[in-house]
Amino acid sequence: MMIKLIILLSLCGSLIAGNIKGHVNILYEKSNAGAVVYIEKIPGKTFTPPGAHAQINQKNFMFIPKVLPVLQGTIVDFLNSDNVLHNVFSPDAPDGEFNLGTWPRGFVRSDTFKTAGVATILCNVHPEMEAYVLALQNPYFAVTDSVGAYRIKEVPAGKYKLSAWYFSADKQTRVVSVPAKNTLNIDFVFK
Repeated sequence: MMIKLIILLSLCGSLIAGNIKGHVNILYEKSNAGAVVYIEKIPGKTFTPPGAHAQINQKNFMFIPKVLPVLQGTIVDFLNSDNVLHNVFSPDAPDGEFNLGTWPRGFVRSDTFKTAGVATILCNVHPEMEAYVLALQNPYFAVTDSVGAYRIKEVPAGKYKLSAWYFSADKQTRVVSVPAKNTLNIDFVFK
């Protein structure tokens, strides 16, 4: 009886959730990849960060991925896959600036992104290296692919602020009403 109730409750949760999908067009870029679309906040709900760490790799003198959205409280590992020393620091992380020091190939250093906001990630040794970690208040976010497509699944039905962020443009926000089921289509354009 108890197992049937749990299954029924989990099915009901997915029945009162909708999806958000669309495209982000970045007019001045060759690719539309790397924009983040997310729900600003869901009042009255808290979310536990995942136990698994997120990762940014340092490879071929680049941070991969360049844009990493995570649920606030997530630990991000910074792996060095290059044959040279790298140094990871952020001058503007929401929790305060940090510097993880310098380390060789194959080693990892980590930081926890506890506060919502954007952290610029840089390398003191190689100033051309740049990435961004977006610590978000809930798990309802997506990163656009090369054609700008995104999809956020199973968003609880309700009215929210939906934002689109791109590293070299001003954030855009719209108020949306997510249906109890079905999919809401929302597009953004960065000029």
